[in-house]
Amino acid sequence: MWGVIQAEILKLRKSPIWLLIFVSPILSVVLGMAESFNEDLDPWLGTLALMAFLHAMLFLPLLTGVFAAFVCRYEHVGGGWKQMLALPVSRSSVYLVKLAMVMLLLAVVQVLIVGGLLLLGTIKGYTAPIPWYEISWAVIGGWVACLPLAALQMAVSTAWASFAAPLAVNVIFTLPNMLIVNSAEYGPYYPWAQPLLAMVPFGDQGFGAFNVGPTTLFIVILGSFAIFLVSGLIHFTRKAI
Repeated sequence: MWGVIQAEILKLRKSPIWLLIFVSPILSVVLGMAESFNEDLDPWLGTLALMAFLHAMLFLPLLTGVFAAFVCRYEHVGGGWKQMLALPVSRSSVYLVKLAMVMLLLAVVQVLIVGGLLLLGTIKGYTAPIPWYEISWAVIGGWVACLPLAALQMAVSTAWASFAAPLAVNVIFTLPNMLIVNSAEYGPYYPWAQPLLAMVPFGDQGFGAFNVGPTTLFIVILGSFAIFLVSGLIHFTRKAI
């Protein structure tokens, strides 16, 4: 297992994928600088909500698919899967390590979002204390909400050799977010909408203005993650390579 982890880290170090982790944080900071928010809100949480609408509704789901496609790209070229699986490692270990690499990249993106929020607060001169509890919940919640997306995209990326096909699937299901996320009936159950629902700062009743209870949201997230993970893992371990 450790050897597989080292191999994946080495591949990522030599890949331009690292450049992509800065795209969403930079654009979210630009949006936070240009837009204003409801003055009744805490300035930190108001700015985080603005950043989340662009970041969590669009870029975070898209980046999940891009990262999943990238970590499988080398194996789809030149018989890489056969070479890797000829080593004394199990297929499940390879699959889970690649999934872990996707979640690691997403965690770095989330950390950069926090850094962008602190930068905005410094530039705008916020004097209110930083609500670390709410910010932490929002950022970690957005990351956890990407688990089912990562599991699903990993299944698609390992099944299809084409680099563009998994990305096309992800784009097709991400774009409807702008409509579905506003639906209290369908939003909480749509995997691509869950990162935004989790990242919008929440009050006592639920997540942001959507009134989705955190317990309900995380049950849906973890339930769909388990389904996508088991399905993808079974397909990969039985797939003829």
